[in-house]
Amino acid sequence: MNERYRPIGGRLLTPHFYFLGVLLLIGAYFIVKRFIFGIGAVSNLSDGFPWGIWITYDVVTGTAIACGGYAMAILVYVFNRGQFHPMVRAALLTSVFGYTLAGASIVVDVGRWWQLYNVFLPQYMNLNSVMLEVALCVTLYTLVLWIEFSPTILEAMRAKRWLRNVRHFLFLAVGLGILLPTMHQSSLGSLLIIAGDKVHPLWQSNIIPLLFLLTAITMGYAIVVFESLYASVNLNRPLETPLLSKVSAVIPWLLIAYVVLRLGDLILSGDVGYLLSWGPEPVLFLIEMALFGYAILTLLDQEKRVRPTVLFWTSLAALLGGSLYRFNAFLIAFDPGAGWHYFPAVGEMMITIGIVAFEIMAYLFFVKKLPVLIEGPDEGAGRAGADAAAVAQAGGGYPPAAPTSA
Repeated sequence: MNERYRPIGGRLLTPHFYFLGVLLLIGAYFIVKRFIFGIGAVSNLSDGFPWGIWITYDVVTGTAIACGGYAMAILVYVFNRGQFHPMVRAALLTSVFGYTLAGASIVVDVGRWWQLYNVFLPQYMNLNSVMLEVALCVTLYTLVLWIEFSPTILEAMRAKRWLRNVRHFLFLAVGLGILLPTMHQSSLGSLLIIAGDKVHPLWQSNIIPLLFLLTAITMGYAIVVFESLYASVNLNRPLETPLLSKVSAVIPWLLIAYVVLRLGDLILSGDVGYLLSWGPEPVLFLIEMALFGYAILTLLDQEKRVRPTVLFWTSLAALLGGSLYRFNAFLIAFDPGAGWHYFPAVGEMMITIGIVAFEIMAYLFFVKKLPVLIEGPDEGAGRAGADAAAVAQAGGGYPPAAPTSA
């Protein structure tokens, strides 16, 4: 297979880029304020809600959206589907930014950030702590992602000697890149088991680590499809519809396994009756299932799966469903007891939006300046342009902020 990676070039400083820069500056203002006046100056966090939108989005949801590299590694290196190899670099790029900025956001979120280094000191480690495993795995996986992505940077620098050296042990990085997310994505679910009855029964489950892992892999494939459509529409590139159709074919089966396990667990535990209770939780649960159900029923239809607009909406539904699942479990359906209430402060929201804006800006810089994307074939460009226009008309022109955390 002749893979010709090229920077796509083009003007970087567009109105879109400037707008994102303004959002980044606003977020930076609140970050500076946080470090000068303390975390309480920009957030509504409390003893009842020690994690809020920062942890829920930037870490719990953001790292799941950033599982594109992990999901594609499973497909290419575990199941030996080499035809998808041209999509690996773009998937790795979204993973690199998602995990790097998730780790950086922890510094903003932790109250005594100057003592964060203690996590890595053996004398302070609690080896029975799930949170320690998450912290160490996420840190190591971020390093592994940069190693996996380093050939792209070295090619741009024309550092052939370094490139040869890196490729000698790249297989080890790939192996760790499959092992580590499997560990920490499931462990994020384990954090909720510890929370006990603070988590609503519709989300509390002994199999929640498996459910978190399944949705993370699903969201990984969904962001690969979404990111490819984004690049095609906004960066004037041919659509990769045949490959995207094959990647999307995996999504419904993962979601079917998730739905069967989750509903089966609710029935066996006797908590299915909470679906008939009064309150927002049953409605939120049904919205999750509706988003996943739409993706399942649509993507099982092979004729619909070859349409770019269908791929756009179904990948978006999978991303939103997985994100809502995590938000419900960690924040919306989390009840620490009477007297505790939480709604994110303006500073919290703007810092999160600023981080997302930076991720999009960094993505645009990398794909325009580095050989990340495969060079598209000249033939079929007319049809690709028409398909891209159809996606843009369907709503794919400018994607929502959240999925770019991948």
